[in-house]
Amino acid sequence: MPDKVLERKSKISASRKLMLKSLMVAKAKEELEQEMEEKEEQKAKYLKEKSPPIQTSGILLAELQTLCKELHAKIDVVDEERYDIEAKVLHNTREIKDLNIKVLDLRGKFKKPNLRRVRVSADAILRSVLGSKHKVSMDLRANLKSVKKEDTEKEKTVEVSDWRKNVEAMSGMEGRKKMFDAAKGQNQ
Repeated sequence: MPDKVLERKSKISASRKLMLKSLMVAKAKEELEQEMEEKEEQKAKYLKEKSPPIQTSGILLAELQTLCKELHAKIDVVDEERYDIEAKVLHNTREIKDLNIKVLDLRGKFKKPNLRRVRVSADAILRSVLGSKHKVSMDLRANLKSVKKEDTEKEKTVEVSDWRKNVEAMSGMEGRKKMFDAAKGQNQ
């Protein structure tokens, strides 16, 4: 079903899309201007509350000078705090940029390779699991019993030649006893 969603074409024409985009941009611009005005109003309100207007009429010159010195001292303290905060912000932004650059470098260096199917033998799997110290062999052919062709060929030829010569010797109870003894001798 997600494939069908991607295949559908937009029912809105290009001119209609452009008009909607321009309306959205205009609306966003209006909201941004309104937000800026609200911030200015809040700033003015905050300054009114925190710093009431100074009454300078009727104050002697000496008192006015001390008041100016106090205000300048307060301004210096605020400027120092502002400078310290700006230095911290600048340091943090540099650090963020450096870290972003490092992340981008790491992404670029390590490309994911195309994976392909690899045939691995059972011995290689056991070596990787158990380590190189353990020598376990999964070679099943080596564990099988080996059968020599020469032995089977001799048995066939012996059987073929024997039955004609010894038919009379093997008949009766004596022949069966000889066969029993022969079988017993081969097993030992």
